[in-house]
Amino acid sequence: MSHRKKSSKNADIEVTASLQDLQTDEERRILDTVAQVRKCGLESILSLPQLVVCGDQSAGKSSVLEALTEIPFPRNDNLCTRFATEIILRRAVNNSLTVKIIPDTQRPAHEQETIKSFEETITDFDELPEIMEMAMRAMGMKENRAANPSLGAFARDVLSIEIEGPTRPQLTLVDIPGLIANVTKGVTAADVKMVADITDHYISQPRTICLAVISATNDHANQPILTKVRRYDPEGSRTLGIITKPDRLPAGSGSEKAFISLAQNEDVFFKLGWHVLKNRAFEDGDNSLNERNSSESRFFRKSNFNQLPAECVGIATLRSRLSVLLFEHIKAELPKLRRDLQDALDDAQGQLSMMGNRRSTAADCKAYLMQLSLDVHEIAKAAVDGHYEGAYFHKTPGLVDFLTDDNPISNSRIRAVVQRCNTQFAEGFCKVAHKYHFTLGYDGMQPLDPNVAAYADLAAPPVEMSKKSALKWITTVLARTRGRELVGNYNPLLIGELFWEQSFKWKTIATDHIEEVASHCSQFLKTLIHEKCPMDVESRLWDSKINDVLRERRETAGQELLTIMEEINAYPINYNHYYTDTIRARRQTRHRTALAETVRDATKTTLVPQQFRPGVAQQETTSTVDIEKVQQKTFIANVTTQIVERHIIRGLEKIFSPVVVNAMTEAEAEAVASEPLSSKRQREFLEDRIRKLKDGHEIFRGVMGGR
Repeated sequence: MSHRKKSSKNADIEVTASLQDLQTDEERRILDTVAQVRKCGLESILSLPQLVVCGDQSAGKSSVLEALTEIPFPRNDNLCTRFATEIILRRAVNNSLTVKIIPDTQRPAHEQETIKSFEETITDFDELPEIMEMAMRAMGMKENRAANPSLGAFARDVLSIEIEGPTRPQLTLVDIPGLIANVTKGVTAADVKMVADITDHYISQPRTICLAVISATNDHANQPILTKVRRYDPEGSRTLGIITKPDRLPAGSGSEKAFISLAQNEDVFFKLGWHVLKNRAFEDGDNSLNERNSSESRFFRKSNFNQLPAECVGIATLRSRLSVLLFEHIKAELPKLRRDLQDALDDAQGQLSMMGNRRSTAADCKAYLMQLSLDVHEIAKAAVDGHYEGAYFHKTPGLVDFLTDDNPISNSRIRAVVQRCNTQFAEGFCKVAHKYHFTLGYDGMQPLDPNVAAYADLAAPPVEMSKKSALKWITTVLARTRGRELVGNYNPLLIGELFWEQSFKWKTIATDHIEEVASHCSQFLKTLIHEKCPMDVESRLWDSKINDVLRERRETAGQELLTIMEEINAYPINYNHYYTDTIRARRQTRHRTALAETVRDATKTTLVPQQFRPGVAQQETTSTVDIEKVQQKTFIANVTTQIVERHIIRGLEKIFSPVVVNAMTEAEAEAVASEPLSSKRQREFLEDRIRKLKDGHEIFRGVMGGR
């Protein structure tokens, strides 16, 4: 960075009286807010109110900008039109002009740093051509394109010219390269596309007022800038059309009449209207700005353009129009801009917070993991205990919560999710876990629940079995279980045979339930880790410390189920009074029924094969149902408490806790939490963004107060 000061020529940077009239004190105060916000570097983060001079190549854009700002831009070689030029006028105690370059974000990092370092300060406009030549060299635009074909005739970098002075208005204007219709010598198809992209970038921003410049030397229908601005501003609410070079039209010609009609807003309509300027011709380049203004005034007094309203012609009235437009535009946008700024600040702070503290050393990594584990432990414990007081549990459910119609509870509330799963498991198990459903018509046995299809995900519905089919099934099982018992008696293992066949689906249903709960718990931790740490730490932490523990917990739960199934597959043992009381009551009912049947039909005796009477079959059917109900209750309790609670959800908060981190070596901690280069760059980017946004926030607080 260098500074060129020539105090003897300090007066060379000055303004005319007309430029000083561009804004009132109130307007300067409002525009000063945006100027200060822009000074924070927020133009790369937020869409800021600005004036953009756009148009086709050689439409006279730079001349318009020169007349507005009274900066004598160099005219040789079209230097100003090969990249966007941002003109920032600011009020300050002393006169100065500073030239910087805002590098294209698509450039490599090292090139961006080199370009950012370019800064030149002068106090004499005569030095501006030389400074701009230096800026072009810094952008690489002075290199030999034949030796390096990748270099284009245009650049996405932005030349920033900041002019300060006690009488300067607060104003920002941007001159962008003119649209190119065709590929020509020295201009490639890539150059044409780049210029179009640069134009789109600026005029698409909703807070930009477009000064669409067209030349009277070319039919307006052939100038694509009008199509561009109508695409992004179809209502014409933020576009002001500017017609240049009206003095080139033959007086009284059809072309002159067409452009006068256009200026009267009768052809291409803009809500902001049109304005006509007579720019300084190339041969008048040595004329002063005052001479330029005088020549323009004479033209509009004597030419046919004098039929236009006075406020629609000339540079002085254009400044007045822009003054009102920009002031009203910014005044309306400031509250929205302030909200956008706050939203951007909140977002950047949230991203930086998730990254945690810097993790350059092993000690940094250990400290970071200790704090992370503490946060995770506290939230996980609250979720497991069902205490949902924290802010984590009251956030708006998002996609990461996997909320569906089947699971209306956020996975962050894991205790509620597990309770719901257990309840559904218990209700469904009682309805579909048995192989056969008996409808004997007595002993309180009910028909199959018509809503059993609602539990189709657990298992296939039971097979409904009538009294006749049930007796046949029992008789068949009785035949294959005969041992050494005397005739008229039956093998005590008969109950076990019947029960084992009835309960053959239990293991599958229980396994599915355990896997479902384990999946919810895994997703709960995964979501929690995802929201509490950056992606690189998340993946390493999950793979090294969490995933294996969750897998071990599932395997242990599976082993516990096998142990319980061994008991189920053994002969049923029961001491539950429900079973004995029910059996006693049903026997009494059955005896009364049998006695009544005997009285009605005393002469008839029907024997089943092997001298087994139907009463025995009925007794064993009801006994099987009763013992199954008791065993179901026990099994459900064992699955939900001994397996799900003990091995799946209890201790979930201990999987990644400060105790676990404390046991890690420094090498392990560094392997999990070390910050890669990309994360360091992201941290620096976020810190710079937050600094700029905070500065902007303070400016709003100072200028707008609590409003």
